[in-house]
Amino acid sequence: MAYDDALEMQRQFVEARKSGQIPDTLLLLEHPHVLTLGVRKDGGRTNILAAPETLERLGVTVHEAGRGGDVTYHGPGQLVGYPILDLRPDRQDVHQYVRDVEEALIRTCADFGVTAARVEGLSGAWVDDPARGPEKVAAIGVRIARWVTSHGFALNVNTDLDFFRLIVPCGIADRGVTSLQALTGRPVAIDRVEASVVTHFANVFAREAITEAEGVMP
Repeated sequence: MAYDDALEMQRQFVEARKSGQIPDTLLLLEHPHVLTLGVRKDGGRTNILAAPETLERLGVTVHEAGRGGDVTYHGPGQLVGYPILDLRPDRQDVHQYVRDVEEALIRTCADFGVTAARVEGLSGAWVDDPARGPEKVAAIGVRIARWVTSHGFALNVNTDLDFFRLIVPCGIADRGVTSLQALTGRPVAIDRVEASVVTHFANVFAREAITEAEGVMP
């Protein structure tokens, strides 16, 4: 789904969640090649390393996301998740929310034989490479308005990691980026990853998972 279309879809879902028209919802999708900018300072523009003509040649667009964090990359083979959750009344803690998203992703990685963990002071799910140090397998950048969440995470499944060379990922110059495919040595079926993410999000956030057909759509 094109990034602009996803932003508009999120906006509609957030408004519907705020007004109680829909239950908590987890959107899972993939984007074409895109760099997204956060809200800090210049959003991460100074961390885009590629020239505009290089981005154009590669078919990479640049968009402001309106979320926290710095610049990041989204593209085919990467599972992007946008949780639209009302954290009221008992989850009104931004830091804990991020930790909970990390926990769901760490559990998902474990389902595919990958041991991921947190890195103190940094968000996301990380894998410790003996030679290169911690590498990020999943990035997190969230927005919370009136305690309703949007944006979320990007889990590298079969992502072409060369595209991360276009940027300083999340503004962190001394840490690498990896994927489930790179870590397991084989392509990973993204529908299996989706199912795992749904299971662990439901467990971590104490929700019952239902299918789109069963749910109430805005």
